[in-house]
Formats: sequence, structure tokens, C-alpha cells
Amino acid sequence: MTETTNEYFALSKEDLSRLKSETPPDEKLYDLAELYKVFGDTTRIRILYALSEAEMCVGDVAQLLGLTQTACSHQLRVLKNNKLVRCRRDGKAMFYSLDDDHVRSILALGMEHIME
Repeated sequence: MTETTNEYFALSKEDLSRLKSETPPDEKLYDLAELYKVFGDTTRIRILYALSEAEMCVGDVAQLLGLTQTACSHQLRVLKNNKLVRCRRDGKAMFYSLDDDHVRSILALGMEHIME
């Protein structure tokens, strides 16, 4: 292996060392990448936008978005497993809402980015 000289790089060795130490561990970066994969599905984005307006049961979400209840339930499970939505039971019905304001912020920032 040949040693490279600093003349080809803009950052100093100290800056590189600092940046390496500040970079999150690979496991956390993997988790972050997995979270963003969840946002890579249009149906899930549509569900998140619907739930940003109101808490809804599976049937309401399915009807609003033109999905089968089975497909909607599957996507809601994915969103719940990734801590993007939460649910509460009322009798036999499950009602879903966004897990917290972070989810709303992620959606808003993404929309702001693509509208620029």
C-alpha cells in the first residue's frame, strides 16, 4: 500500500480525525438508512400524510386512499414497527396516528426540499 500525501486533500489530518470521531457508529447509520427506506414507498407516504391530518382506523385509511384493508394493515404494521405511527384500541377497532412530531417534521422537510 502506498502512502498518500496531504497535497491531494483539502482537509488536515486533524480535521479528518475529528470528523471520523464524530461520525455515528455503523449500526446507527444502518438504522437510519432502514428508516429512510420506509419512506421510499408512496403508499406509506400517503398513509403518513393522511394520519398527519387525523387519527383514523384501518378502514378509514383504506377507504380514503383506495386500498384494501389487508394492504393498508400491512403498511400500517411496517410504519408501526419503525415507530412512525402508533395505535390505540377502542373496542374492536384500532386507531392509528403519527407517533410524534418528528414524523410530521420529516414529511414537511422532505416536501420543502422537493418544492425548491
